[in-house]
Amino acid sequence: MSAPSKFKTLTENFTVRVLKAENRELNVPLLSPFTIASSRLDSVNNVAIRIELSDGCVGWGEATILPSGSIDPPNNILPPPMVTAEDQITAMVKARETCEFLRELPDMKLGNVLQEIGRFLPGHQFASVRAGMEMAMIDAAAKSVGMPLWKLFGGASSTITTDITIPIVSPEEASVLASKYRKRGFETLKLKVGKNLKADVEVLQAIRAAHPTCSFILDANEGYQTEEAVRVLETLHEMKVTPVLFEQPVHRDNWEGLSHVTRTAKKRFGVSVAADESCRGLTDLKKIIEGGFVDVVNIKLAKTGILEALEVIELAKSSGIELMIGGMVETRLAMGFSGHLAAGLGCFRFIDLDTPLLLSDDPVQGGYKAWGAVYEFNDEGGHGGYLQWNDVA
Repeated sequence: MSAPSKFKTLTENFTVRVLKAENRELNVPLLSPFTIASSRLDSVNNVAIRIELSDGCVGWGEATILPSGSIDPPNNILPPPMVTAEDQITAMVKARETCEFLRELPDMKLGNVLQEIGRFLPGHQFASVRAGMEMAMIDAAAKSVGMPLWKLFGGASSTITTDITIPIVSPEEASVLASKYRKRGFETLKLKVGKNLKADVEVLQAIRAAHPTCSFILDANEGYQTEEAVRVLETLHEMKVTPVLFEQPVHRDNWEGLSHVTRTAKKRFGVSVAADESCRGLTDLKKIIEGGFVDVVNIKLAKTGILEALEVIELAKSSGIELMIGGMVETRLAMGFSGHLAAGLGCFRFIDLDTPLLLSDDPVQGGYKAWGAVYEFNDEGGHGGYLQWNDVA
């Protein structure tokens, strides 16, 4: 595994023993329904993980659950499978089993514990739970040595600036959201598209009128057919609007279509194309590199876990592919970890870590501070966020 030097040193030299390990449901309503091309979400239904080491330090993680949803699939195609492989019930069971497993481990190096978690929760099937477990273990160990995660992962910066997402809504609703986000200092808006081409264009026009200086990221979540995706770019070009990124324009397995959109977007319009659903780990990334399918890959810790994400990041960088970091729909537990990683590494061109801003409540205590689009991380150990857990934090 290629990893930042301080993180590598910690995993190789720091010995841990798990005293307690627990999980529980983490359910939070959204401010309004979050609709994308393939699904609609009304609340976060994730799994929180708490790990306490023998030295008393506590780490926190979050396993993210993002189902495909129940809305009509776009363009009469089959609906995609679960974005994460687990539903909440399955994730709760696997997290509980992993907690029991961790409590039985003897003293061992942090890196060995993380490898044991990977063996217990292998592959994409359990990636989200694996990510949450790895988050909690790394957070606890970082607290033990008094190091914030952004320094552990490289120390490039203690802040990041995120975009903010406008889901599939009416032009009127999009205009209101764009005006609100403009006043709060967001300069990049990520617009969910892909369900209806005509409606997408109308929403873009409304947003442009409300926030004339904003940059656009378009995220189709697999929603377009190949030629529809090209027509979107043609229409925007006629409107004199050039998005900074076009994310996952076609179905994850439509490699020929993805390649065609990427070539056309770059040659005719100067637009980069990103793979999200098409890049679920190292295997997909190697295929992307070999085929030259996209310019950018979106790193989401819930797709891979932490250790594999670091490998994906390193391989993408060495292959000349640019990086985006995003999340599923998460609280500030998982988003804080991702934010620290992005700040510390300093290698992400696009940062999309906004979902806590879309929740109706923030159950997380401590952690990073958000000043509009800017997240600021302090010098306390770990990522700093925690939950009230049986009245004990």
